[in-house]
Order: sequence, then structure tokens, then C-alpha cells
Amino acid sequence: MKLFDVYPLNPIEIVTASGSTVWDANGDEYLDLYGGHAVISIGHTHPHYVKRLTDQLNKVAFYSNSVIISLQQELAEKLGKLSGKSDFQLFLCNSGAEANENALKLASFYNNRKKIIAFKGGFHGRTSLAVAATDNPKIIAAVNQTDNVTFLPFNDEQALEDTFKAFGHEISSVIIEGIQGVGGIREASKSFLQKIRTLCDQYNAVYIADSVQCGYGRTGNFYAHDYAGIEADVYSMAKGMGNGFPIGAIAISPKFKPWHGELGTTFGGNHLACAAALAVLEVMEKDNLMKNAQEVGDYLISELKKFEKITDVRGRGLMIGIDLPDEYSHVKKDLLFKHRIFTGEAKPNVIRLLPALNITKAHADQFLEALSKELKA
Repeated sequence: MKLFDVYPLNPIEIVTASGSTVWDANGDEYLDLYGGHAVISIGHTHPHYVKRLTDQLNKVAFYSNSVIISLQQELAEKLGKLSGKSDFQLFLCNSGAEANENALKLASFYNNRKKIIAFKGGFHGRTSLAVAATDNPKIIAAVNQTDNVTFLPFNDEQALEDTFKAFGHEISSVIIEGIQGVGGIREASKSFLQKIRTLCDQYNAVYIADSVQCGYGRTGNFYAHDYAGIEADVYSMAKGMGNGFPIGAIAISPKFKPWHGELGTTFGGNHLACAAALAVLEVMEKDNLMKNAQEVGDYLISELKKFEKITDVRGRGLMIGIDLPDEYSHVKKDLLFKHRIFTGEAKPNVIRLLPALNITKAHADQFLEALSKELKA
């Protein structure tokens, strides 16, 4: 049997990792400033993380949600504390797509409506409804197509108001990333997020804050949406939540009243997943990683803005997008193969930085030096 060939692969096999450093099968060392799509939040093989998982594995790795799992409540309490959402409720699942799928379903259960507002450039996952709300027709199969999703221009308050005036009492939810990741590190403005909150309140629609990539402390706030000074109804999360262990969740406003069977999952909230997520939060709290993300991110953004050949720098904290002219489209590959630095990308020619939240200023300087050499070449 062969693998189903859907991933364009770099000819590199990573075999060991520590912190923000990874090594390939040849023993070559790389700086990881991408963390596998923003997944590695506290660094590879963090000792506390490894111990938490190992200790749990030696007790019990899995049992279903048909029994009490105290780790789930422990996780809910810790997550509520660090996020400032202690009065919210937690539903655990396995991935970001599943989190968004459940968020959209929950909203429809709440107000018994079908219409969803999503935005140009948005990415919410690859499952049935999550992909229907994703602005990429190429990955939406015929069976996923629906007339229930309306795509509006990102940050266009007038278009949002006009849509609510026309269909407000049919709109179930609005789903938005605080900073679009796949869309090129595009940040929602404060006033736009505030407008969503106001209109959702006015029409009893549900505000879903997709925080799968832009959440979990990456921007210096726990959720990227927090900087607008508003509270969403549902926050979806995954990626950095488990530092590599598959876990996702939605944090749900107290105005939603659950009923048995409303949502469900086999693997969500299992013992190992909860141990991984608790380890992440414990390290984030102990090492003050949200502050570090803000400080190192501010430094990177400030230094990047000094590069004459960079056309734009966007983002907050350690979620950064770098626009390069077309003649520098080779830079991302050169950073990887000449300087051994992993970064991400977005179209048309954007380098994405999504490193672990505990990277150092020295790591930032290593990247800046390499980038400087490439832009002078």
C-alpha cells in the first residue's frame, strides 16, 4: 500500500527535536519558526510535557466519555483561569475542524437557524460544514456545497451591516478568525469585531471566534479576539492546545444550556489528551509565555519593518506575516535549505512565522540575519 499523495513534501525527515530546534535523519540542525502549522506552543519535547504524558500513559491512556474523567474538569478550570473565561463551559474534541464543526452546529441548535456568515480569505477546516465556511472552492467537494454560507469581505463593516439588515433573523452565526492564518496573517480590526458583537446581540446570532491558529496565547492575549475588548459566544481552539498531541475544544458561553447527546465524540477529552493540554497550560503559566510571545513578537515586527525590500509586515505577538515582492519568491525555500530555518507560507508571497511561544531573542536574531542575507543577495 502507498500513501495517498495529497501533501507536497520537503525532502527532509525530522527525527529528533528539542525546544525550537529540530534535527533531520542526517544529523543536520534546523531552527523551527513554524511549529508544524502553529502546533508547537511550548517547544518540542518539553520535559514537563514529556513527563506529564509518560506518567499518564503509565496509569490509563484512554477511556470513553461514559465515565468520570477528572482530568477534563482540571483542564476546564485551568483553561478558564488562564483565558479569563471561568464562567464558560468546555467541550473537548480532537481537532480544529471538529471544534468549528461543533461550534456551528451548537449555534444552529441554539437559535434553530441555518445561515452562516463567513469571510473572504477565511479558513475553518476540512470537515463538512467547516470546509463549506472556508473560502477555498478547490477543497469544497460537491457534497459539502451549501447555500447556507455567505462570504463577506473581511473587515467590511458596511457589508456586514447590510447583510444583517437583509437577513438578520435568519442568521445563525458569524465565524471569524481574529487573525486569518491561511489567508495571509490578516488581522480583523477592533471596530469590525465590535460590530460583529453588536449585530449578533441585536439579532440573537452566535459570534464564533475561530481561535484554532490565532489563539492559545500566540498573540500575547489568550484569544486574538480579546484585543477588541469584546467577548464571543463560542471560542474554537486546537493546534497549540496539545503541543503536538491531537486535541481540540470549544469554550461555550454560559447562555448555552446543554442537553445529553447534543454533542459527542469518542476520543475527545481522553486521558492522554487532557494530560498534554494541562502540561501546555502549566508551562504557559509558569514561564509567562504570553508575555514572551508579545515581547519577542514586538521585537521581530519592529526589526522586520526596517527591511526596505519587505513590502508589508503584519500580525501580533508570534503570529507574523511578511510580504515579499515577486522577485523574492525563492526566499522561503532558501531559508529552509540554505539556512535551515523552517517558516510557513501563504499566497501570493507571504512568509508566515508561527514559532513556539518560548522562542528567544537569539532565535529571532538568527532568523533576521538569515533573512537579511537573502534580501541582499
